[in-house]
Amino acid sequence: MVKLDILSDPICPWCLIGKAQLERALEARPDHPFVIEWHPFQLNPDMPPEGADRRAYLEEKFGGKERAVQIYARIAEHAEAAGIEINFEGIKRTPNTLDAHRLIHWAGIEGAQSRVVSALMRGYFQEGRDIGDRDTLADIADSAGLDAAVIRKLLDSDADMQEIRDRDTAAREMGISAVPTFIVAGKHAVPGAQPTEVWLRVIDEIMAQDADESEG
Repeated sequence: MVKLDILSDPICPWCLIGKAQLERALEARPDHPFVIEWHPFQLNPDMPPEGADRRAYLEEKFGGKERAVQIYARIAEHAEAAGIEINFEGIKRTPNTLDAHRLIHWAGIEGAQSRVVSALMRGYFQEGRDIGDRDTLADIADSAGLDAAVIRKLLDSDADMQEIRDRDTAAREMGISAVPTFIVAGKHAVPGAQPTEVWLRVIDEIMAQDADESEG
């Protein structure tokens, strides 16, 4: 088995696109060697806990409405080409994702990380849900098979907050400045939303190498 570490943020559209393109490769190679673990990286670590109006935030981030529209038009084109639905009009707020990353961390303990990441991204990008809201996160946890009451209690505490911040900081200190970033076998960094064909090549090369080693 080969570890595939994925650094992402559930409100990052490129992470959504990259995830979908990776998953298509995994479906095409059901005997793939990857064991996947999701890791925290906040696009907006200084976002207030209550989040911000999405339109105002993006215009400030990208230096005006026109530039924000240009950037998101490009993202929408890539999403459409990848067959991914994003309801940008339905997203009213940009949340602080610290709690969402805590939920992903706890889901890992239960072996439910990929389910929770999928549910968070679906909630944000397709359903326009505020994934910075703790009731919403508990509901998403429930939909992914976790105990909503336990998750709500954890969210109301400061459990693992500092760990998530420390892991985010450690990623930046390693030189990671954008997500998604995929790390194969702890040594090969693959940045960005890679096409399915790239992942198929990577999987085939790993499997061929494993076959050669087992024969040798």
